[in-house]
Amino acid sequence: MYSINFHFHDRKYNIRDRTRIKRTVGLIFKKEKRQLGELNYVFCSDKYLKVINNTFLKHNYFTDIITFDLSGPEEEVQGEIYVSIDRVLDNAQSLGVPTQEEICRVIFHGALHLCGFRDKTKAEMQVMRKKEDEYLSYHFK
Repeated sequence: MYSINFHFHDRKYNIRDRTRIKRTVGLIFKKEKRQLGELNYVFCSDKYLKVINNTFLKHNYFTDIITFDLSGPEEEVQGEIYVSIDRVLDNAQSLGVPTQEEICRVIFHGALHLCGFRDKTKAEMQVMRKKEDEYLSYHFK
């Protein structure tokens, strides 16, 4: 049995429908044929995630999500996903989408990274977006 946990670094954020979100994340791993062990989401501020981005990835800019795959070879997936609520809120507003939809998109995006999907090239980004849309459609139906 897998474990999906939500943690809050700087302050408590209102993440609605947590049980349903966790169920959809579990479905992502099942449909993508990856065995999930433990997954920890850490919701934080821009400032905190920028420090992580700079420290671990040597990137000195804001981002909405950073995913760390902590799995060993041939193990169940173990991971930590850091989400900047500040970026998610700004992105939702600038894209004109509901905040809950953008939060779910980012949460599912991190899970898809742990399932092996990348987004470095235009083609990879298109596949990632298609997968995000697929799971958002399932989640919000």
